Amino acid sequence: MSNSFTPSPQQKLWIERWQRFSATVVRYFHAYAGWLVGISWKRFVLLSLALLIGVNVLKNLPPFTWRISEQVEDHDQGAARRHAKLEAEARKAADKARKAAESNAGKTGEKGAVHYEIKVDERGVRIQPVRSAASAASAASAADGDEQAANGDAPAIAIDFPKSARPEDIRAAIEQAKEQLGQLKQEAEEVTEAQEAAVQAQAALNESAAEMASTQSRKRVTIVHAGDSLVDLAILWVLASAVIKAMYKGRIQAEVKAAQAEENAESEALKRQVVEARMAAMQAQVEPHFLFNTLASIDHLIETDPPRASQMQKNLIALLRASMPTMREANANGAVRDLGRELAVIRPYLEILKVRMEERLQTEIDVPEGLLSAEFPPMMIQGLVENAIKHGLEPKAEGGKLTVKAEILHGKLAVTVADTGLGFGRAATSGTGVGLANIRERLQLLHGTRASVTVTENQPSGTVVTITVPYRSRNDEGVAA
Repeated sequence: MSNSFTPSPQQKLWIERWQRFSATVVRYFHAYAGWLVGISWKRFVLLSLALLIGVNVLKNLPPFTWRISEQVEDHDQGAARRHAKLEAEARKAADKARKAAESNAGKTGEKGAVHYEIKVDERGVRIQPVRSAASAASAASAADGDEQAANGDAPAIAIDFPKSARPEDIRAAIEQAKEQLGQLKQEAEEVTEAQEAAVQAQAALNESAAEMASTQSRKRVTIVHAGDSLVDLAILWVLASAVIKAMYKGRIQAEVKAAQAEENAESEALKRQVVEARMAAMQAQVEPHFLFNTLASIDHLIETDPPRASQMQKNLIALLRASMPTMREANANGAVRDLGRELAVIRPYLEILKVRMEERLQTEIDVPEGLLSAEFPPMMIQGLVENAIKHGLEPKAEGGKLTVKAEILHGKLAVTVADTGLGFGRAATSGTGVGLANIRERLQLLHGTRASVTVTENQPSGTVVTITVPYRSRNDEGVAA
């Protein structure tokens, strides 16, 4: 049973919208990153500073900053409770002061402060009330009366000494007067304290009422700064842009290098194909001419010297058997082959030429057995041998000697083709040098600067051509000696 998820049409619609949105974001991101990479760091810093300055200016302007004014009424329940409590305390203090004043007034006959004066004479001890300045002023307007009426209803204390009083009786009378005076003083202090408490309570009540009146209503202004986040956003944008500029530049450079490398590889492949095509064209031109001449020689020798004709025919078969695979592989991918297979083409080729040139051609192949497995580009030795025969030894009347040698020099494989012919460029059939140019180009494509071709004069005459390539044995794949 399959558990594959099949989205509904609505889900498909949302998926398509998300894909379009993602593609748009990625496209704009690459466009912005490309623009960042295209500008210099100096210009990037200037633009970043301009952005930060602009954001700092805009954050204090509408619509990023605005003011909200509102009338606020404060309802402080705690203050109201405190005011009610103070009002009750003030009322109690006022009642207490009033009662104390009334009680004292009942005894003194007035509501003013009363002071007492003590007089001691032969009649006894006299304690009389003395009015305050305000009470005295009011008493001045009253009718004259006795001393008790002039001083109001304030009680007076009189202690008479009997005529036959003893000192002990006098002291007892004085102590009694002191007790009465102390009671009067204590009552006066209580009245004063009650009045002071009432005054303090009233003051606290007035202060609480003023505080409540001042905090009942006020105007509140609120400033909303919505643009404060713009500065942080701008800083984050600048930092992210700097990171993108630094990293995206490396990515673009890597892509450019990869494109250049791919282009170079394609160019080198095209060059290699062109060179191989040239070599194949030259080989196609040489081989028919060589084959026709060889077949003509075999036909002639069949009539004059059948054994030599038979040997020449065997060499031609060996040459074709060895050269045809080499030509196909070389034209296909330009791969290298081992030196032994190249010599398998050279040996029958030289034997055929020796039959044609007879005593005018002497050959020598000096290649150690251990170098036969060394890698070597195909058809290069054959090209050098053909040039040495055609332009050096064959035009010379007495002929000469051709030597093929291989050795290791400074860790590289050096293959030398030397002849004792007329010399490079001295024969009437001298070529244009295209063959050597093609060999150099092929070596450059295969090994770069690690391979080389040198042409020098041979002594006493002739030409020496040496091809040097990195030594690598096909028995040890991928390991250079």
